Amino acid sequence: MSEPARICHDASRHRPSRAVAVTIDRGYAMAYGVIHQFAGGTKEQYEASIAAVHPSGGLPEGQQFHVAGPSAGGWTIVAIHDSRESWERFRDGTLMPTMAAGISGGFAAPPQESTFEVDTRIGA
Repeated sequence: MSEPARICHDASRHRPSRAVAVTIDRGYAMAYGVIHQFAGGTKEQYEASIAAVHPSGGLPEGQQFHVAGPSAGGWTIVAIHDSRESWERFRDGTLMPTMAAGISGGFAAPPQESTFEVDTRIGA
């Protein structure tokens, strides 16, 4: 079910305050989230790795969202897939075989992984 919501953001330091309409979707179409934390990982390793596992430069089939950045002690990637099955297809068909073959300049060790069923999506 969707619940309309309004959020006011005061960004007066950057631009005038404005209201932003957002939609809250609960039980969001059985999407599946994956969080990878690479201890000691760097932006350069990420860029090499992402070029190898996303060679078209876009998101793989079934992936809706991808963000990444530096985090405490390394590099973190968060991806949202259409379903657990779509994540497993990407993991087993592309990610793991590519990483197992070795990625020049890529992450040196596997990540710590957390996964979750997406319950709520908030966005414009």
